[in-house]
Amino acid sequence: MSEETETAKPYRILSLDGGGAKGFYTLGVLAEIEGLIGCRLCEKFDLVFGTSTGSIIGSMIALGKTVDEIHTLYKEYVPEIMRLKKPAKKSAKLEELAAEIFQNAKFDEVKTALGVVTTKWVIERPMIFKGSIEQAHGRKGTFVPGFGVKIGDAVQASCSAFPFFEPKTVTTAAGDEVKLVDGGYCANNPTLYAIADAFQALNIAYKDMRVVSVGVGIYPSPQPSIFSKMYWAEYLQSVQLLQKTLEINTQSMDQLRAILFTDVPTVRVNDTFEQPEMATDLFEHDFQKLNILRQRGREGFANNETTLKDFLL
Repeated sequence: MSEETETAKPYRILSLDGGGAKGFYTLGVLAEIEGLIGCRLCEKFDLVFGTSTGSIIGSMIALGKTVDEIHTLYKEYVPEIMRLKKPAKKSAKLEELAAEIFQNAKFDEVKTALGVVTTKWVIERPMIFKGSIEQAHGRKGTFVPGFGVKIGDAVQASCSAFPFFEPKTVTTAAGDEVKLVDGGYCANNPTLYAIADAFQALNIAYKDMRVVSVGVGIYPSPQPSIFSKMYWAEYLQSVQLLQKTLEINTQSMDQLRAILFTDVPTVRVNDTFEQPEMATDLFEHDFQKLNILRQRGREGFANNETTLKDFLL
């Protein structure tokens, strides 16, 4: 019995932070992880959770896409979305991205368990779209994968960082209309939600979990030029306020994870960069800088390679 327990396959969880265009850092980390394991991520991880940009990446992983395929789509769409300033235009381009990538895919089509974190605008509570009834903490009698919502619509909601994007209204299988905004307002780092699913719903013991939590990196904030028009200077300050809010949420969630779940083996990849030339925010659209973020993510993997090998091989 003890021998079976020791040799049992661990339950592997991948948690992906929100962070807009900084998701290129995440893709750098994941490219190296995919190279390490020698297969698609959906074949190695049992549960994938994502918030905002992490929900785009996580959902594509759960549908079986490779990291290279995801990176190709990010290069095509993300800079275009982020360079737009008006919320309506940003949301329209995001909807176009979601339709192109996910088409009519539903949550019952995923190849591994999935969680997409969003925030209910009106009642100020999380709404988490899940792919399997096994992940439900209650109300299993009425469970429908993803509440009957298309993956693309759930992902768009998870990325709708109000007021820079418009809220996304979805209609559930029960006929409820729900107005949603960015999942980062409740869990920009969704690791706690993923652990809760594994332990509370799936009955996985803490010692049997292996959690890989990937952030988007921490960078200096861009400063408005003295030549900037007043409007754009104020816009940049608003972006920095949003980013600071999300970063505080991210760090708080990770601190709680470290305090409450000391028995859950976890590796956190989320480097801090202090060089002025690394200044960036979640709406970065300079592709050269985004490419540097991806390279930094590869280096972040290298800093944690030994632990990741133990977790994944």
